[in-house]
Amino acid sequence: MQTIFAYRQGREANFGIAQEYIAEGFAPDLNSMEVQDRGLLKEQTQEALKIFKANYKDESFSSTAGSAERVNTVVDDAIRQYHRNVHKDYLFFKKNMVTEAEKIHDRYISILNLLISFSERSVQDKRENHGNFVKNLLIKSLSSNENLENISLRRNLKWDEEDTSVWQWFKEFVKTDDEYKQYQNLAETTFEDDKALLMHIVKNIIFKNEVIDKYMEEQDINWTEDRAIIKSLVTKTLKSISEEDDESDLEIQELSYNWEDDKEFFIMLFVETTKVEAEYEELISKKTKNWDIERIAATDRIILEMAICEMINFPSIPVKVTINEYIEVAKKYSTPKSKTFVNGVLDVIANELTDSGDIRKSGRGLIDNK
Repeated sequence: MQTIFAYRQGREANFGIAQEYIAEGFAPDLNSMEVQDRGLLKEQTQEALKIFKANYKDESFSSTAGSAERVNTVVDDAIRQYHRNVHKDYLFFKKNMVTEAEKIHDRYISILNLLISFSERSVQDKRENHGNFVKNLLIKSLSSNENLENISLRRNLKWDEEDTSVWQWFKEFVKTDDEYKQYQNLAETTFEDDKALLMHIVKNIIFKNEVIDKYMEEQDINWTEDRAIIKSLVTKTLKSISEEDDESDLEIQELSYNWEDDKEFFIMLFVETTKVEAEYEELISKKTKNWDIERIAATDRIILEMAICEMINFPSIPVKVTINEYIEVAKKYSTPKSKTFVNGVLDVIANELTDSGDIRKSGRGLIDNK
């Protein structure tokens, strides 16, 4: 959803850029020796803008309505520029959507490495005895895992270049933490003690500390959005470590059970939603009595269009599953009233599209659709 929203924001920006281009096309030439008819230039600017706004969505449009050839030429150039920029953004967001999603896994790996880095700093800290943390069995399991090591090296996800920050975090937030101190004071630690400490560091220091959080946001614009997923992957990894396991048995979590299929789904949903946006807006407007389509929250419009696109283009997904999923999206990303609005509109549209045959489900998609 964020990608489609960003794409549309970019499209609006391109619309503004095209209008600026038109205005510049009729700006007085200050270097010209000829007298500039500023009144005429202003009139031609308004004329060109009017033609552009009425026809900019048609990429093949060629203006003949201008009072002068210059007006037609500027309008045509502005439309070509607009569509060229929109297409460039489309390709960027289509690719970037997948790239940004894959970064979630990189952040997950980097947090596992941060735990290892904290342990390494404890070894280097000669002022205090960090014996229990140095011997932590879960840290040993992470440090000895070849898969984690290979992924980290291949993607450059170690903390070696951030030594100053890691040292600061360890000294100011880890070693001064009350639970860490209690753990260090234990005469002997159990495997469960080791696990409990790492879970505490993850939940209450790495993912709650404002300084660390700010650093993560600076490194990754999507950190705030992805934080919960990354935290879940890290905690699942720690919980999965068993005292009986060999270090090599540590299971690195995947972004999904079948990322290649999910990636294909994301791309197709993006492509199909952007492809038929106008058609869906008309469908939505018919089912939103007393609502001006332009006044509906931008996120709600995107949510509705994506849901309709999914219902039509993915026959194996039950309609009720789609509606429920996008209600949850509305709860998280839109206004307090959005969930009720989205639920009501999608329910009506789903029934109509099913009756008309536009929604055709098969296999698993037939579940709960009666």
